[in-house]
Amino acid sequence: MSEITSIEPQVKDKARCNVYVDGRFYCGIKLEVAIKYHLKAGMHIEKSRLDEIQLETEKSQALDKAMTHLSATMKTAKQMRDFLSKKGYTEAVQDYVLERLNYYKFIDDYAYCRAYVESVHGKGKRAIEMDLIKRGADRSAIEYVLSETEEDGEEAFAVLQKYMRGKPTDKQTLYKGFKFLLSKGYGVDTAKSALEKFGEIDEDN
Repeated sequence: MSEITSIEPQVKDKARCNVYVDGRFYCGIKLEVAIKYHLKAGMHIEKSRLDEIQLETEKSQALDKAMTHLSATMKTAKQMRDFLSKKGYTEAVQDYVLERLNYYKFIDDYAYCRAYVESVHGKGKRAIEMDLIKRGADRSAIEYVLSETEEDGEEAFAVLQKYMRGKPTDKQTLYKGFKFLLSKGYGVDTAKSALEKFGEIDEDN
């Protein structure tokens, strides 16, 4: 059995309050809900009961907030879960919202990965993979989408051209250009092809 150590009004929304359990923030709920269920500091309660209360009273509001959050850009499941967590929703509510969003295809990590790959320019597959991992995309979705994606050799060449602008075309500088392409996430073969397209190396420099 846990103890509600304090219930404090939220700064940005006076109609809601933060519930602290055993000295730590646990969840946010409406003040009227706290009153309805007689929640108060010093009260002993199972955390699962707080989950039930929040799920019963706030799942619709949480889903509405998630939909609004999605209206700007696509989100991964992890990004949505992080958003709901920051809003003070328990895992039970997060699970409910994500189940609904998945059911209606509003959350789809495969679609997210495809859209991200299509929108990114000037980066190779390795860099894109790291970006998607940071965004919390499902690993299997990342692997599947990247397996269908070929690196754009022309794009890599354009990146190299921009890097080499105003620089001598000697071996040392071209090697630096090669490493630059690798740092952008391009594969070795793609980087080598870009160098070959760049032309003859000026041996005198």
